[in-house]
Amino acid sequence: MLALVAAHFVLAACATPLVRWLGRRAFLVLAVAPAAAAVWAFSQWASVADGAVRSEQWRWAPALDLEIALRLDALGLLLTVLVGGVGALVLVYCTGYFGDDEPGLANFAGNLTAFAGAMLGLVLADDLILLYVFWELTTVFSFLLIGHLSVKQGNRRSALQALLVTTAGGLAMLVGLLILGQAAGTYRISALVAHPPPSGGTAVQVALVLVLAGALSKSAIWPFSLWLPGAMAAPTPVSAYLHAAAMVKGGIYLVARFSPAFAAIAPWRGLTLTFGAATMLLGGWRALRETDLKRILAYGTVSQLGFLTALVGAGSRYTALAGATMLLTHALFKAPLFLVVGIVDHATGSRDIRRLDGLARAMPLVCGTACLAGASMAGLPPFLGFAAKEASFAALWAGGGADRLTLYATVAGSALTTAYTLRFLYGAFGPATSSDRPPAHSGRRRTAPALLAPTALLALAGLALGPGVSLLQPLMARYASAFPSRGTPYHLALWHGAGLPLTLSEIAWAGGVALFFVRDRLVRWGKRLALPRAETAFAQILWQTERFALQLTGSIQRGSLPVYLGTALLVFSGAEAAALLTDRPWAWGGAPRWGDDAGQIAVAVAVAAAGVLCLPTRQRMKAVVLAGTTGYGTGVLFVLQGAPDLALTQFTVETTSIVVFVLVLRRLPHRFPPTATAWRRALHAALGVTAGTLAAALTYLALAARRHPAAGADMVAETAHDGLKNVVATILVDLRAWDTMGESAVLAVAAVGVTSLVYLRRRAGSLPRARDEGGAAGVWAAEVRTGPRAAPERAWLAAGDTLDPDRRSVVFEVVARLVFHPVLVLSLYLLFCAESLPGGGFTAGMVAGLALVVRYLAGGRYELAEAAPVDAGFLLGTGLMVSVGTGLGGLVFGADVLAGGVFHTRLPLFGDVHVPSSVLFDFGVYLLVLGVVLDVLRSLGAKIDQQIEREEARRKA
Repeated sequence: MLALVAAHFVLAACATPLVRWLGRRAFLVLAVAPAAAAVWAFSQWASVADGAVRSEQWRWAPALDLEIALRLDALGLLLTVLVGGVGALVLVYCTGYFGDDEPGLANFAGNLTAFAGAMLGLVLADDLILLYVFWELTTVFSFLLIGHLSVKQGNRRSALQALLVTTAGGLAMLVGLLILGQAAGTYRISALVAHPPPSGGTAVQVALVLVLAGALSKSAIWPFSLWLPGAMAAPTPVSAYLHAAAMVKGGIYLVARFSPAFAAIAPWRGLTLTFGAATMLLGGWRALRETDLKRILAYGTVSQLGFLTALVGAGSRYTALAGATMLLTHALFKAPLFLVVGIVDHATGSRDIRRLDGLARAMPLVCGTACLAGASMAGLPPFLGFAAKEASFAALWAGGGADRLTLYATVAGSALTTAYTLRFLYGAFGPATSSDRPPAHSGRRRTAPALLAPTALLALAGLALGPGVSLLQPLMARYASAFPSRGTPYHLALWHGAGLPLTLSEIAWAGGVALFFVRDRLVRWGKRLALPRAETAFAQILWQTERFALQLTGSIQRGSLPVYLGTALLVFSGAEAAALLTDRPWAWGGAPRWGDDAGQIAVAVAVAAAGVLCLPTRQRMKAVVLAGTTGYGTGVLFVLQGAPDLALTQFTVETTSIVVFVLVLRRLPHRFPPTATAWRRALHAALGVTAGTLAAALTYLALAARRHPAAGADMVAETAHDGLKNVVATILVDLRAWDTMGESAVLAVAAVGVTSLVYLRRRAGSLPRARDEGGAAGVWAAEVRTGPRAAPERAWLAAGDTLDPDRRSVVFEVVARLVFHPVLVLSLYLLFCAESLPGGGFTAGMVAGLALVVRYLAGGRYELAEAAPVDAGFLLGTGLMVSVGTGLGGLVFGADVLAGGVFHTRLPLFGDVHVPSSVLFDFGVYLLVLGVVLDVLRSLGAKIDQQIEREEARRKA
């Protein structure tokens, strides 16, 4: 199962080269993954129908009790068949629907394949958190697919609408899932359903409401149904797959999965029946008013999803049997109808029923396919839709009470279904209904086999399974057996004889035909009584929310760093003071050690003095130097304490920070602005003293609160057992590798976010070199030099002559030339000796970054381009990929994530080489840190140089 899910994402990752090589035929290759899932599911059909359950667990982090748990039972098998079978046919359909010149075709193909994999993972997941992960993946991929043609405003708006609605519901669902998991003591779905938590508590009931909020929003149940019709802006294959057979079924699946355990609890059954019935009626009524074929089907889908929600949420064995059958039936008639719309749109260039004319004669095979699917949707015999609807009516009647009220609503909804089915078929294949528009079709059209074959296959399946519905009985009954039995036993069959279900079906058909004939009058009447459109209400809510957010942000984010820092310090002081007052810190006991020798005390006093001297200074550069002194003093304390690795890291970080400060100060005044009033100075002083005193007190109390011996001795002994000397480096890449990897990702994100603020358009790519710009003078040149030089000059740096002679420092250039390569070698030495001597990936990356800093300061931005002719983003991404890949390597070899290992090999001239996985992990950190430094130099250094250069050029002009 895991291999099938992974295959989807692997093929999705290969979509770009496949589309480049094969064009639209690449969809045939991508269809292999969902087809394999469908074939595998069919091979398990008999055994699962007999009660077998297939499960698979992959403990990817045993120490944290984290695993990927997948499970295939009757319900999972049914959805797997739908996800895989319909997905494969839709991908085949795409080969005829798209042209090779379709913009963004590779991205579309990859997203659609990845969506199929996410949906497959969702229906197979046996863990609440894993289910949520796949749930949100389907949301993200649906957003990308709906917004495929992002140049169109309608696509972007529809994609955003779907994302906001389904994500909000998903977040609510996540809270509900966490509450259920905690209440039941397990996050395994099968265990939760088999042994649900006690239903008497309010927490469980609130959790169920939150879970239903996620399920109803995903399946477009009222009041969340507004996003589905708007999503029809997506290409037709997306509508046929996501909005008929896959994504919208996610919420139905969740309700069906949890109903055996929670249908008896009051909020669950009442909400599903009420909202399901209301949605069926509202969606069917709205479908009668539409003139766009896809929107007719969209509102029809909303109506059918309400029907499904009521069936699977009712909580009885026979409604579950009918609901599972209708789940399959809906996909087999709604997906081909959407595909028919795509064929019609391709052939005529229109989906407006007022413009379509004569398609029944021009496209007889397409018309026949649409009639087959439409007949199943209307519930006509001998189609599967008839058998499923008969089962639904019988089950709801047998339930009594609220079920019978729901039955009356579903009969009315079925009449609406018949009416909009006739409206769809007549509008698409009958004569044009409006004479003021020219028809969109003339002449006979040939339909490509790639378009017609998948469509006809799905429609014929609905016809074949009508007489063969008894073949579905074992699997559907296996799922329904988890529910309590109420009423007379029911078995799936095409014909049960004359009775109440058939009478209700006849009433629905007759009512639907009548509604179809008076549709124009109903539409006019309905428009007078229509409430505001949901899309309009959503737009207003979004606009008001954005307006409120802008006003709130404008009142809080004033652009004043003292205000931001003061707010943070005020909150910190208040929270910590409250904690100290409510606790008994004087009872903690113990006393910290102030120092080991006089040297530490002297350095600490010097650091404190440098910090105090920062307060009265009015010059920015002086303040930077004094602040840097405090950092270097802290590094000296590390040296005196016997931690040279920490000291080395502190020194490199402090040096880089000072350089960054200096680069930024070029665009700021030399002196600080005067503080406005005396009371503000007093307020700042009071807040600073309070926060500093609290921080000092908390540090003292934390040191005095030690109850047990320090862990350092045990760590030293543990690392010494393995022949390692650097305890800190070992902890970072072994014991705390998870933290290190997370901190590395945060560092990369922060660097990209900060430096991207400098770039207005594009931040990717390497810096231009001097020869690429014709040897133009750099930013520091006062004027372009012309004429012969008085004497030949030695070029110590590759781009040294781009600087103005008055601003060049020959000594600095010589030093940069001499130290650059030795510093790089030193960085590699620190990298590879990390676990034996002071060093590590972070420190080594900072040292290598300092080498680039020296080159930049000595030769300018062109020199930086010569020293590092590589994109900083490439280094960042490669570093993250190496670190994460090393962590996942443990899984490949059957161990834990980030499990340590040693790779042994023999190289010529070097002999036996042993490479620990920690070195590879550190190498990823090395590249990432180097990329961060290079990104900072490119943005705050070279980019600002270019800005200054343009300003100087404008002044001269």
